Amino acid sequence: MAATLLVRDIAELATLDPARGAGPLGLIEGGAVLFEEGTVAWIGPTSDAPGADEVLSGEGRIGLPGLVDCHTHALFAGSRADEFRRRLDGATYTEILEGGGGILSTVRATRAASDAELAASLEARLADFLSRGVTTVEVKTGYGLDREHELRCLALLRRGRWPVRVVSTWLGAHALPAEGRADREAWVAGLVALVDEVAPLADCIDVYCDAGAFTLAETRRILTAGLAAGLVGRVHAEQVTLTGAAALAAGLGCASADHLERVDAAGIEALAARGTVGVLLPGAMTYLRDAAPPVAALRAAGVPLAVATDFNPGSSPVRDLLACATLACLSMGLTPEEAVQGITRVAGRALGRPDLGWLGPGSVGDMALFEPPPGEPPSWPVLVQYLGGHRASSVIRAGRVVRP
Repeated sequence: MAATLLVRDIAELATLDPARGAGPLGLIEGGAVLFEEGTVAWIGPTSDAPGADEVLSGEGRIGLPGLVDCHTHALFAGSRADEFRRRLDGATYTEILEGGGGILSTVRATRAASDAELAASLEARLADFLSRGVTTVEVKTGYGLDREHELRCLALLRRGRWPVRVVSTWLGAHALPAEGRADREAWVAGLVALVDEVAPLADCIDVYCDAGAFTLAETRRILTAGLAAGLVGRVHAEQVTLTGAAALAAGLGCASADHLERVDAAGIEALAARGTVGVLLPGAMTYLRDAAPPVAALRAAGVPLAVATDFNPGSSPVRDLLACATLACLSMGLTPEEAVQGITRVAGRALGRPDLGWLGPGSVGDMALFEPPPGEPPSWPVLVQYLGGHRASSVIRAGRVVRP
């Protein structure tokens, strides 16, 4: 018989399954979770809990499903601290990109780095995510931008033994490098042809459709090829300019459209009709001093909303997912309940993984326990109210204690 782990006496447990507890977060006071064979075998009040081989106390703790960061660019080398200064002086993101900086400067550093250097930096970043209760991190390529380096990065993501579950996304269509600008049509055709080599190494495909990046027509070609190869579709949509990418993503059956600062009514209607997740990225919005997405309109239409860090070295050097949940409330207008859903179960949907971000039979066996801030009760709202700095006291991944 497989070993079992029981986490019991959790002061407040948010299951993210309304059928199992109170309110939209499925709350259980004095809750317990039994893990067996890497999944959730039982969940309910501690008074009804079965026995187990190993027992962990959650007394005084807040229990959440393992958090899910569904949009990061965590695999890179180099620094863009100089770009931060330039933006503060008034340079725009697009101006920096078109001048060979931004994404393209990180491409040069990433291509020059060894596999060992890339792996070491990524492992350290992912360990930091884990310490914050994040057990699943989507990691995009997109800083290689040629066949050799994009495949190298995907292979590295696949073979690594990472501290968290990694969902890999091919973002070969992140920007046009100098060699791509010389013959744009040939470059796009090459990306489409590369899909067959990419598909065995990646879980998702993403395209950056915006000013200075890829056009709507190019985005359609690349995404269509990726979806046909079985990859989950994602799109950087409506961040800098309105392109129609959100409606395109919905029409093609993509799992998510991310950013959405400038999405219009047609895009919102399309996302709602297909149930496509809108991924909100308050870190990038804050660093770029941009306008907020139309959250009220997205909510009214019924678009499911996720929240992610967009962790990258330029426009969102942020690794704190709970801090992004707080920022999504303060700067975008989400409710605390929506923010928690957005970094758990809805984030799983954005990755095409309905088993992520909730607790119950059928979910993955991931959970994080948090101590409340000093003087606060062990109740989930304080994790959103207090901006940043929360570290998980214990983390369970696939039914095993991995922190401390």
